[in-house]
Amino acid sequence: MEHLKEIIREVPDFPKPGINFYDITTLLQDPVGFKETIDALVEAVKDEKIDTVIGIESRGFIFGTPIAYALGAGFVPVRKPNKLPWEKVAVSYDLEYGQDTVEMHKDAVGDGHRVLIVDDLLATGGTARAVADLVEKVGGNIAKILFVVELNFLNGREKLNGYEIESLLSYDS
Repeated sequence: MEHLKEIIREVPDFPKPGINFYDITTLLQDPVGFKETIDALVEAVKDEKIDTVIGIESRGFIFGTPIAYALGAGFVPVRKPNKLPWEKVAVSYDLEYGQDTVEMHKDAVGDGHRVLIVDDLLATGGTARAVADLVEKVGGNIAKILFVVELNFLNGREKLNGYEIESLLSYDS
């Protein structure tokens, strides 16, 4: 999988000086690389009994929907506030400077459902942790949390202790 790093564009000093941004849009544009990524993500969970795949807004939608399709599972989008039209449940979480919130429909995950959470990037782990809390709030069980890219130097796994986590690609700086 390491060769996929050659497809991902690194953008220095974005969104601010000193940050190296790993831009997956170039991976999405590459038909072979994108297919290989989806196939590897599906392979990582093919033996799990998954009822529901949750994609975290917004790039988690891109990866989560084909995984749900391949597994024969349902797909649920977890969104930022005020994007969903029906009754919602929400969890707020702390950011470096302030708070954010994630929401999903209150009936999106059945009690006892085995859930796979999917996102493109594990950085500090705050958003993924909030989504895990949201799933458990409605009675779902988290089977695994799956990422395309993990930034090891931000220690996001620490916020996800107790969950099975898998990332396809890791960056140490």
